[in-house]
Amino acid sequence: MGIFSKDIRTMDDLFVHTLRDVYYAENRIVKALPEMIEKAGDPQLKRAFKAHLGETETHIARLQQVFRMHGLEVRGVDCPAIDGIIEETDDVVGEVDDPTVLDAALIAAAQAVEHYEITRYGTLIAWARQLGRTDCASVLQTTLDEEKATDLALTAMAEGSVNQKARAAR
Repeated sequence: MGIFSKDIRTMDDLFVHTLRDVYYAENRIVKALPEMIEKAGDPQLKRAFKAHLGETETHIARLQQVFRMHGLEVRGVDCPAIDGIIEETDDVVGEVDDPTVLDAALIAAAQAVEHYEITRYGTLIAWARQLGRTDCASVLQTTLDEEKATDLALTAMAEGSVNQKARAAR
């Protein structure tokens, strides 16, 4: 089912498709984070990635809750966007030699993921409200708030020390 597929006929169909999209994305992120944790050199970044892995597992559980609340089978649909972000991350990370530059690259990659998630959750919340599903919107809002907080924490880390260390690399 593509975004312009005739299988999406209603706002509810669009909501469900996007819910399945972000469910797939969160599951891909859970699989990608352990490698990011392993590659991170900065102890604060490593801790942040470990914490976000746990958060992401909670996000998956919340999505499963929304599926059940909406009376749906829990399943994902392929998400080329997250696949592309993760593939790009692998490409860039594979090209970096210096560990401090690698940390800056990892933060940038993590923020690309966060920004994707923020757009998806924001959209899902707006559509859930439009569909009269404030119960679903409330559950999704909790995750959106966490995604925004993660993005802010990554920005603070990057601007606070990681980017400076990367700049000094030769």
